[in-house]
Amino acid sequence: MQTAQNSPPIRVALVEDDVNFQNALMAAIGAAPDMTLLGVAGSRAQGLLMLDRVQADVLLVDLGLPDGSGIDVIRAAHARQPGCNIMVSTTFGDEVHVMQSLEAGASGYLLKDSAPQNMLDEIRSLHGGGSPISPLIARQILVRFRQDDKAAEPKPDKPATALSARELEVLEFITKGFTSNEIAGLMSVSHHTILTFVRRIYAKLEVNSKTEAIYEARNQGLLAQ
Repeated sequence: MQTAQNSPPIRVALVEDDVNFQNALMAAIGAAPDMTLLGVAGSRAQGLLMLDRVQADVLLVDLGLPDGSGIDVIRAAHARQPGCNIMVSTTFGDEVHVMQSLEAGASGYLLKDSAPQNMLDEIRSLHGGGSPISPLIARQILVRFRQDDKAAEPKPDKPATALSARELEVLEFITKGFTSNEIAGLMSVSHHTILTFVRRIYAKLEVNSKTEAIYEARNQGLLAQ
């Protein structure tokens, strides 16, 4: 019987276009004694080609790729490599992306609000038969199915949160991946002023992280999907 010490390393492949997130994951996986990184792709086209070259145990896929949707990669991986466990890692937390990803073959769905080291635990969980899902996504799925099962009457939509023009501008920069220092430079204000804007955005949207702010703003129609 194999033990954890003599089991073969978990073979991981990554489809991710965010260079900073990509590099952080690559470093974390490279330092993990029980994992090996087989390949990295930065686009939909590269991801599809990579499926012909490597046989991964776990495939991490971002959805917002520069040349299309990562869902196409998930669907292809599920068809070509049925033994591969697929996990989404993205900023998209709306119901459409979640359900399309799960229907395409993903077994896990994580928002990009976890440290790379925490992602390693999620990879191990997925490889071990689990289905890692961010709490925000899990709650959303549960609410959907509870409503379906009970045929509950639809509740009135939550009114859109009123963000000022400057707060919305900051939020749009955050969505594009800019840091608070970079946003301060682009808007010609101090770093302290940007942090104040961010605190106001979090308070108005009733969230605690950038990922939740982006999700809630998209859900309310304040940002494009």
